Amino acid sequence: MSETLFLAHRIPFPPDRGDKIRSWHLLEHLASLGRVHLACFADDPADAAHLPALRHALGGRLGEACVEVRRAGKAAAGARALLTGKPVSLTLFDSARLRRFVARTLADREVDCVFAFSGQMAQFVPPGFAGRFVMDFVDMDSAKFAAFAEAGGAMSPIWRRESKRLFAFERQVAARADVSLFVSEAEAALFRSAADLPGSDIRALHNGVDLRFYDPAAAAAAASADAPHPLIVFTGQMDYAPNVEAVKWFAEQVLPSIPGASFAIVGRNPADSVRRLASDRVIVTGAVDDVRAWLAAADVVAAPLLTARGVQNKVLEAMAMARPVVATPAAFEGIEAEAGRDLIVADGAEAMARAVSDLLADPAWADELGAAARARMEAAYRWEARLAPLTSLLNSTAAARPAQPARSHPARGGHAARRVRAA
Repeated sequence: MSETLFLAHRIPFPPDRGDKIRSWHLLEHLASLGRVHLACFADDPADAAHLPALRHALGGRLGEACVEVRRAGKAAAGARALLTGKPVSLTLFDSARLRRFVARTLADREVDCVFAFSGQMAQFVPPGFAGRFVMDFVDMDSAKFAAFAEAGGAMSPIWRRESKRLFAFERQVAARADVSLFVSEAEAALFRSAADLPGSDIRALHNGVDLRFYDPAAAAAAASADAPHPLIVFTGQMDYAPNVEAVKWFAEQVLPSIPGASFAIVGRNPADSVRRLASDRVIVTGAVDDVRAWLAAADVVAAPLLTARGVQNKVLEAMAMARPVVATPAAFEGIEAEAGRDLIVADGAEAMARAVSDLLADPAWADELGAAARARMEAAYRWEARLAPLTSLLNSTAAARPAQPARSHPARGGHAARRVRAA
């Protein structure tokens, strides 16, 4: 392959949250195959400031880059969605500047592949692009909004509209893309069934875990040496609605049935409703320097998600750290492991309280479960193995395309030589 344009809804560095972990490893792999250009959003100026570190991490393999700080508020994006008939997911992530950068890069560079990460970035792929278009949906986001709608409440009509409009967009994108990727076979199968696009290539590209980083032998456990025991730990981005829902449910419905144990909620930007959970038995840490310290200190890691899509990196990371994990069925979905051997799957508050209590009462069993979890991660979840199919996928996609006429580059030597810096 020659050059790739990588589109992402969030700057893929540092790989310190679920979406950034996957997008970073994809970007790194693509950069090992050829020059890569980047167009992405950032949550704030501090997030955008990671661009130089990203360049350094790629060792000079990153070409043109445009990082746009996302400033659209939900209210304004919602109003635009109503006016245009689009999903809010698209109006929240829209930018004339990114569109101009994409158009210029495709005109000035030998880009033969556009790789879009997360569905909303497909809107930046020009309809006339003659090269390969790889769409990594990661999750079926429209199904997530459908689940929100089914849960009831005042927001249900809004979630229902978003699910319907977003699914129509996802289906159009999959029909156009050379290949559509999802984080698990379960997610890919769900989309295949719903979309009914027999001529489209829809497949799974599974997540991995960094086994060198998440290594129990190398964990900085001293940072949480003073943590109370027995200790139950949850990790995640704590302004993300499904994580907020999960910890509130665990603290209110499960923890009271586990006397004597403490529950640590570990993750950045805790919502106000999460902060209010703090008590003599509930620790809300906010951002931490090294999440491995809390994982290493955990007697049990809980993944009590009630709403989830795709694969939960928090579960993979805890398993890689050889910790005993108790997960809900939603948190377990898409993970290639054996329930009862590699982790415990518990459905409902009573079952989860019982499973956690049993592990706390039997440290030998907890250690055995943690060792099996680590062994499973080593056997199946190395990033190198997970992304190996990507190389052949791109090559086969290229071979399947008819040869395209050579493109002219009238702007080469002018403004094409300048790099677009972070906003």
